[in-house]
Amino acid sequence: MTFPADSQAAIAYLRSTSAIRERCGIVFAAAEAGQAPHFTLHKDRLPETARYVARVIRDNYPTLAIPYHARWRHFAAGGRDRWGALAPRLEGRSSDEIGRVRVDLAVTSVLLDAGAGETWLYREMATGDRFSRSEGLAVASFDMFAAGAFSSDGGKPLRADAAALRGFDEAALAAGFQVTADNPLVGLAGRAALMRRLGEALAADRELFGETARIGNLFDYLVRRARNGALAATEILDAVLRGFSSIWPGREVIDGVNLGDVWRHSAIRTADRTDGLVPFHKLSQWLSYSLVEPLEDAGLRVTGLDQLTGLPEYRNGGLFIDSGVLVPRDAGLLSVRQAVGAEPIVEWRALTVVLLDRIADLVRAELGLTPADFPLAKILEGGTWSAGRRLARERRPGGMPPITLDSDGTVF
Repeated sequence: MTFPADSQAAIAYLRSTSAIRERCGIVFAAAEAGQAPHFTLHKDRLPETARYVARVIRDNYPTLAIPYHARWRHFAAGGRDRWGALAPRLEGRSSDEIGRVRVDLAVTSVLLDAGAGETWLYREMATGDRFSRSEGLAVASFDMFAAGAFSSDGGKPLRADAAALRGFDEAALAAGFQVTADNPLVGLAGRAALMRRLGEALAADRELFGETARIGNLFDYLVRRARNGALAATEILDAVLRGFSSIWPGREVIDGVNLGDVWRHSAIRTADRTDGLVPFHKLSQWLSYSLVEPLEDAGLRVTGLDQLTGLPEYRNGGLFIDSGVLVPRDAGLLSVRQAVGAEPIVEWRALTVVLLDRIADLVRAELGLTPADFPLAKILEGGTWSAGRRLARERRPGGMPPITLDSDGTVF
């Protein structure tokens, strides 16, 4: 293993997808040796789990024409093309401006996408339909965006900028998300604070977000990073981590730099500044996946999607617990609410990252597809996320994940 020599190198390492896979791989190796402190690993259950995922994929997408795992899927909840309905408001705008608007929308919505809790619902005024969980958060944030909630310019509501976000308060989010005493949303205050810190981050980096400190200017930055019409997926993640890592609360830091979705596990032992640390960058990678389509629709080719990792969240992770691939050593883990930084949760997430890579190969074999035809971003969408949700619904009322998390609205 190569150790980062100084703080700057350590930060760069922990922001890389190679670090995610390497550190999660160390935890996985401990589980393979029967030495992981919180879970036992049952690899013999993987083939049957892969067959289950393949069946879910065929149910969801019989022709195997699977889109990327991205926020845009949730914007179509209930079979309604909300982006298509919004598009006429952009008539006459340039393709670049449409790209900026889509980036404005994707970023604000993804950053509000942490778990909603067991009971929260959103009623869409246009249809009367009710949505919960990720779909509800997507539709609620879409409606807020369409109403100009993230723009400081009343004449240009379809944008998100620092001037609006810096003053974003809990009451505005509660109103937009229809939160009441009878309809509580997990992490409401944390989400509102995240939006305010997002505003500060936009104002702090003019290269990424321009003189107007607008999220959508990230589109222009990424276009400039392309070479011969191609942009590496890791370039998207690099920009996301650079632009937004400072917004996460109460996280690990190195020399004052917020590391974001990085946590501690006792299996990691190194002789440098990264000792004990396991990076995941789940929301940042979810956001990176969600920026692929706006960029591709603008004419770029996004390459190397499988350099990004699977997303270690409760649907993908729940799949492996509910299918018996991962078994808690202490059964009480499934009945006691867990903090997101607790070592059992860090271990669960690390094992999930590696298992998603392992099951991807098995699912491709089941479907007769190659990695080029069926990248991880499509397996997640088709696939593991939906299978995790389906198993949860079969096993628990309301489809709750197998582990209950004490979320602040900024991780899951």
